[in-house]
Amino acid sequence: MQKLLGILVLIVLLNACKKVEEAPVEVNTEELEFNYQKMPEKVEINPAAAAIVADWQQFKDLNSSIDVLYKATNNEDLALAIDDLIEKEKKLEAGQYPELFDSFQVKSRQMVMRTFLYKAKTSIMENQPTTEPTIKVLEAYNSIRKQLNVIMNSQLDKKLILDET
Repeated sequence: MQKLLGILVLIVLLNACKKVEEAPVEVNTEELEFNYQKMPEKVEINPAAAAIVADWQQFKDLNSSIDVLYKATNNEDLALAIDDLIEKEKKLEAGQYPELFDSFQVKSRQMVMRTFLYKAKTSIMENQPTTEPTIKVLEAYNSIRKQLNVIMNSQLDKKLILDET
């Protein structure tokens, strides 16, 4: 009985150790191509915020790089645009914000944009689909522009609110 059990265990172990050949993964190159036609439109900045942004050089540089991103039609153009955007975003972070826009709401949205920029760059470097991360970058940029509009449209007098007397 023990010999039969030993032989049975040996057979089970040998069957479990068989190497299964995995089929090679085929990458669909059509999915990897950058689809520039799916890009969301830029959100307009209201005139009051545009007046402040006109004097904010780092934001204007970032805005011009976003325009280059919209003109990208393939992965090579996209890679150059993303690298340029990363540099401009770093300058924006290190630069001086206008007093009204120097808030956590704007900076947190900028941090989200930075995250998606690096995600898009990684997708390009690893030959992954690039359309979705690029759309996320543009959505994050649009959320910064929306927040600038919100700040301009809802300026409350903090002194009036906090003054309890």
